[in-house]
Formats: sequence, C-alpha cells, structure tokens
Amino acid sequence: MVGETDILKGMFRAKGISDEKILVDLIDSHNNAHMLEGIRYYNNEGDILRRRLFRYEAGKRVLDTEKPNRRLAHNWHKLLVDQKTAYLTGNPVRFNAENPEATRLINRFLGERFDDTLCELAKGSANKGVEWLQLFIDEEGKFGFCVIPAQQVIPIWDTSLLKKLVGVVRYYPLSTEAGENELVIEWWNDNTVKYFSRRGGGRIRFIREAPHFYRSGVGYGWGRVPFVAFKNNEEMLSDLKFYKQLIDDYDINMSDFSNNLSEIQEVVTVLKGYEGTDLREFSENLRYYKVIKVGSGDGSGVEKLELSIPVEAKRELLNRLEENIFLFGQGVNVKTDRFGASPSGIALKFLYSLLDMKAGITERKFVVAVKEVLWFLFEYAAISKDVRYDPDTVAVVFDKRMVLNELEMAQIALHSKGIISDRTIISHHPWTEDVDDEIKNTAL
Repeated sequence: MVGETDILKGMFRAKGISDEKILVDLIDSHNNAHMLEGIRYYNNEGDILRRRLFRYEAGKRVLDTEKPNRRLAHNWHKLLVDQKTAYLTGNPVRFNAENPEATRLINRFLGERFDDTLCELAKGSANKGVEWLQLFIDEEGKFGFCVIPAQQVIPIWDTSLLKKLVGVVRYYPLSTEAGENELVIEWWNDNTVKYFSRRGGGRIRFIREAPHFYRSGVGYGWGRVPFVAFKNNEEMLSDLKFYKQLIDDYDINMSDFSNNLSEIQEVVTVLKGYEGTDLREFSENLRYYKVIKVGSGDGSGVEKLELSIPVEAKRELLNRLEENIFLFGQGVNVKTDRFGASPSGIALKFLYSLLDMKAGITERKFVVAVKEVLWFLFEYAAISKDVRYDPDTVAVVFDKRMVLNELEMAQIALHSKGIISDRTIISHHPWTEDVDDEIKNTAL
C-alpha cells in the first residue's frame, strides 16, 4: 500500500528534491523543546535556576552579584509524574487471551522486563507527551524491544488523525573515534531502514539501506514500521504543560521569601527632599542600597521606616499554589488531613479521583499501544513457530495501584462469603498476590 510518505517523496523527487534534502528539512524543523523541558523539570532543573538579578549603576543596568539570589527549585513535577507512573504501572500488567497458549507466549516473551519497560514508557510519556518503543528481531533470532527517547523521533503519519504510522525518522548524536560529533539518521518504513550520516551540521550522506531483520541469511520486513507510540493523551502533551506556571510562581515566591529573610533590616532610611530620577533606577537602588539620594533644598531630612515581611500573606499564597498544583496536576496531596488517620474506602477513592481520571486517559492510549506490541510478537511467533494468534482476542488489564484500607477490605471479603464465589473473594482480598496459589493453599 502506498502511504503518504511515498506520495510526498514522489512529489519531492518530481521537483528534484532528494531524500537528504527531505531529512534536512525534517530535522532542522523538528521542535522537541517541550520534551526537553519536561525532562529538565523532572530532574528538578526549573526555570528558577536560571534567574538573575540586576541593579543600576550610573544609569546602566548591570548584573547584581552581591544581592542574595536564592534559587529554590521544588520538584512538584517529579512527584506528580512518579505518582501517576506508580499508580498506572506499579503492578504488573495482566494479559488474558482467549487461547491459553497465546497467554503463555506473551508471558514468556514479555514478562517482568516488559513491566519494567512500561514504567519507563509511562514516565517518559508524562514528561514528553509520548514515548516510543522499538520492536526488533536480534542477530540470534530472538524477539526484542527497547525504549527510544521521543526527542529523537520524528513520526510520519498517514492522516492528520495520527492513527497509522507510515514512517519514522530517528536521529541521535554519536562521537566518532576522531572525537568528531556525528549525527546518525535512520529512516524507517514498512520493510526497510535507510541509514544516513551528518557531521558538524553539514551535508547529509546516505550510508546504506537494510531490511528490518535477517532470518537464515535472508532479509525481511515486518510489513509495518517497527515503532509503537505510547501516548500520554490524545494531544500528546506533557503533564507539565498544565501546571508549569504554578510551579514557577511557587519557586519564585519561595526564593524571594528566602532572599528577604536573609537580608532583612529593621529600618529603611528615608531621605526627604528627593528630587527624582528614572523610576526604574529609583526602585532598583532603593532595593539594593536601602537608602534614597536627595538634593540639598528645603525640606530635606531623614526619617526611618519600619520594615515588616507579610509572612501570613506569603504563607497563604504558597498554600494556595500548592493546592492548585495538585488540583490542576491531578495528583494526590498526601499532606491532606481531611479524611483522618484511617480513611474509608470511599474517602480513598475520592482522594484518588483526579489521579485516576488522569491515569485512565493514559491507560486507554497504553492499551492500544500494547495491542500494537502484541501484533509484532504474534508476527514473530508466526515466523519462528508457525503459529498465529490475533491480538484483538487478548484483554490487556492495568492493575492500578491505590492505597487501600486493608481492614475494611478484609471485612467486606468476610461478609461476602456465600454471596459471591470464593475465587472472587480471594482475588479481591488485600493480601492475595496469586489467586490460583491462594486457592490451592486454601484447599489444603
């Protein structure tokens, strides 16, 4: 089937534009700044760390290196991302296929490593809006997968609905033996991958074209681009977008509060008869010197103005910002005391409602992505074992992790005896890890 990529390439060639020129345009116009920003904030490197203070000297604005400049970064973003990641992928994902053999195949080839990879994908998509998984068959003929950082990937979709992937351009830096910086470029389509190289921002050079994998010395293609997008939401937006300004405001106010405390003075000297100058210079010098320059005319004099820091107003502002960060970040504020020391199950569900809503949106996207992974796994099974399964017959279940009132859950299980099956009761008991093992042990 001819995809949009092939149509575009045909149009470009008709105008005499090469693959190399197409790649130059794609890479040079690729905007991944928001992805890098999400990573930066996750690593507690917020904008506050870049703040500089200035003052005026002889009418010129200069960098102020003497004034206190506390730059207090608060890692709210990491807290919220880790909350969602643990809530959504903290427990192993479960696969229930109509054919038991398909379930065993999935657990054999995915297993714990895939559960760990899902955690990485959840964190990456929350930071960047999307994260990518590449599927492959290695030199030993084994099925494999690895996470590809989204900032390295330029996806090419066949429609504006972003439903079918028809190409992927991946680019990443590589240091050569001579110490030069080289940009490695891979252009993937349904059956092959082309490799290119670019040094020092110069011309892109074609290296070679290869199939997706080899089997018995013969090259093959998957028939699909072997990359799967794990989207954070439909718009592929980072979680940070919805509360970054709140975090920045919190950091600024906390930093300013710390600066004020470190340089507090009991009085500010006020010299009467000030004849005026540039308003900005006046404000900066008052802040810096704590004194006002005046002329020699009548009415000149000195007064002392008491200083006080509005601690309560500052505290109220910071508390409100914290609440809003959790509200618009859709997280769980563990500092809340609204539900007491041992909240009921209903109270806990209410406490987790926003996080559950946010994670539920990501969960739907991840289920679709995991089904794509299963398509590649079942295709591998058809190639290597001559068996065929349908990924649409597999139920993918994310067992979201929420704090439970274990006593309440155990009491509910006890009072459910004789009303519902023992298997259902055991599966919902807070101490159950493996339902089948627990049933066996109960029967002994």
